Amino acid sequence: MNIAIMATTETPADLFREELVRHGHLLPTGVDGLYGRGEAFEAAVAAVDAMVGRLADGDRVEVLRFPPAMTRAGFEASGYFRNFPQLTAGVSCFCGDDSAHRRALACTPEQGGFASHMQPADVMLTPASCYPVYPIVAARGRLPEEGWLVDSSSYCFRREPSVDPVRMQMFRQREQVCFGTPDRIRAFQSRWMDRAMAMFAALHLPAATDIANDPFFGRAAPLMRDGQRSQRLKFEILVPISDPDRPNACGSFNYHVTHFAEAYGIRAADGELAHTGCAGFGLERIVLALLRHHGMDPAAWPQAVRDALWPAR
Repeated sequence: MNIAIMATTETPADLFREELVRHGHLLPTGVDGLYGRGEAFEAAVAAVDAMVGRLADGDRVEVLRFPPAMTRAGFEASGYFRNFPQLTAGVSCFCGDDSAHRRALACTPEQGGFASHMQPADVMLTPASCYPVYPIVAARGRLPEEGWLVDSSSYCFRREPSVDPVRMQMFRQREQVCFGTPDRIRAFQSRWMDRAMAMFAALHLPAATDIANDPFFGRAAPLMRDGQRSQRLKFEILVPISDPDRPNACGSFNYHVTHFAEAYGIRAADGELAHTGCAGFGLERIVLALLRHHGMDPAAWPQAVRDALWPAR
């Protein structure tokens, strides 16, 4: 009798996830891409967050912090659903009376359960931490002559469930958002790419930059991707994490031209539409890169890396 020997089907991402869970860094919830975080993981996230903040020392930057939700009106104005419906998620709430509540409780899983009785709320889950910034800046009126800088941070949500720990559905971004002229945005983009590369070098991570594009949806997607690349509007810093052969973006540096200015009515000091750009960092991804390249015990990371993350006070 022949006995077939089953080959393992575990991918590098599967193995990396198992190791993270075994060491208590990620806590599975039963939904792919949605995790709790352990104490050591959170300490490293806080250290990376602070390190990004130190890169902006000396900049005249306004610090703003947001919850992981934004107004539906603000979200709709951004055009995000038009370009990325596959990543979009909203908030639903129960708005019925007692009898509607009883009907919802009686609804079987095959009928959709209680969720089938929920209605869309007036908030959406934030897809990027810079998105709530634009309507707030627009509401203030024209920008000052020198433009404006905002330091933004929040949890973000993108609907892309995966067993790969790098592709979390809910994660944190720290972003710098620039408003002004085209020259100002290009200089901002270049300056932050240099700062970021220096930061990754200090963390002893094998980072590289490359032209990139967003995951546009629909028939127009190829044209939009080509346009973004040909105009050099988006760059990413890539580090191998789950799979050594497929590096992941840990930082993104974007020039939006006047997209958000048109969406929200953001005007420069002279009344013309302002240009905007952002430099964003995925905090969890950077910590995952550190765990992958320096080991699962942050206390045993190279001293130079620990000094960069936790400088002596």
